[in-house]
Amino acid sequence: MAYRVLIVVSLLFAVCPSARAEEIRATLLHVNDVYEITAVQGGKQGGLARVATVRKALMRINPHTYTLLGGDCFSPSALGTAVVDGKPLAGRQMVAVLNAVGLDFATFGNHEFDLNEDQFHERLRESRFRWFSGNVRNVTGALFANTSEHIILRVPGKQGGTFRIGVIGLTLDSNRKPYVTYLDPIATARDQVRKLAGHVDAIVALTHLSLDEDTALAVAVPEIDVILGGHEHENVQIWRGIDFTPILKADANARSVYVLDLTFDTVTRRLKMGPRLKTITESIPEDPDVARIASQWVQRGFDAFRRSGFKPEEMVARVPEPLDGTEASVRNRPTNLGELIAQAMLRAFPNAELAFYNGGSIRIDDVIPPGPLSQYDVIRILPFGGNINLVEMKGSTLVRALTQGYGNRGQGGYFQMANITRDLNGSWRANGDPIHPERRYRVVINDFLLTGRERGLDFLKPDGVSVGPVTPGPDIRFALINELKARWP
Repeated sequence: MAYRVLIVVSLLFAVCPSARAEEIRATLLHVNDVYEITAVQGGKQGGLARVATVRKALMRINPHTYTLLGGDCFSPSALGTAVVDGKPLAGRQMVAVLNAVGLDFATFGNHEFDLNEDQFHERLRESRFRWFSGNVRNVTGALFANTSEHIILRVPGKQGGTFRIGVIGLTLDSNRKPYVTYLDPIATARDQVRKLAGHVDAIVALTHLSLDEDTALAVAVPEIDVILGGHEHENVQIWRGIDFTPILKADANARSVYVLDLTFDTVTRRLKMGPRLKTITESIPEDPDVARIASQWVQRGFDAFRRSGFKPEEMVARVPEPLDGTEASVRNRPTNLGELIAQAMLRAFPNAELAFYNGGSIRIDDVIPPGPLSQYDVIRILPFGGNINLVEMKGSTLVRALTQGYGNRGQGGYFQMANITRDLNGSWRANGDPIHPERRYRVVINDFLLTGRERGLDFLKPDGVSVGPVTPGPDIRFALINELKARWP
């Protein structure tokens, strides 16, 4: 058998002298969920200028290195809320720095669609990298302008061969906006695999799906060779499905990146994969050009915050414990960060009894480590701010609101609270006592909830009977700053 194979191969070379056996290698540099253009955790981790340094080092080793983003960069970003030249940056700073890094390709994350339609299209036009997605479309079902449904990387070998890599993009359906439609990711992946069949030698899925959805994708579509994912903010490396498809996710804010070497044998047509997680720490020097551009955007944003009364560089507290601000926590259960903010709301009104607000106001989606906390960190926690208010609320209305807030588990309308508890039987208590339906309670609430736009809470609009009167208070971020200073000076 070995001799027959050798003869066939020899004849192949004789007929097609340009087709020589070789291994062709491509390197993929993967990042996901990047909201900060500079380093985080006091400058010790992350930073796109350091990612640029890693990219250049990989390019020197293998010029066929491609940098990919697995979604979420336009939003939520504290700096993106800064009003510059009369309008919020809304991801403009992210695109500028990612352009400077040399990002090649990106698929959409759910938070790209936090932006309004005009802002979204502006960011697409500013991007020098290429956006693509198999399952995200505009309201008519067509691709967004200047995007594609997949990409094909053609990596030339030294002996005349070519390694073709098809990359498909998939996004979870969790941020419905009037200008966006989503197709089913698994059905889309199967369709993309059919379209790419015979045209590529390997298929990579660049996804912004939950880990459960990525696992289902690996099981349902075994033709996918590797899944480079996003959405989760902590690194993942697991193998799932009949072909043990690797699912790889890096840490958010470029605290780590995945480097994936793909090596293709042009004769055996076998694919070898070498994934490695690389942490991005202060030991990696910053690329000076990218660092300069990032610094310029930070200063523009900080100047805007100063005009709003903030002192972004000021350290306000040294936090002694981790504060849980992850989306999975604050939208499903009480957390220490959620209670801290609610207590800050109470402190702003000394005669208040209770406080609650929608957990979706917390947008940092991270665990804040112990250590110094700056005013800019507070802006990162609550980037959209908004005033808090003292209202009188009838007990029956209060119970109705709390019950709906509890029913909003898993969504932004779940309540974080102070001085309010829920019994195992579902009854609510205020300061340890059952809530009396006819009594009026002094409650601190954020202004968004008073608009009635939160899910199932349209009745919270002030009516002067069950809700009201209303006493306006400070921006919730200033309330939190004051609480931090008082609690951990």
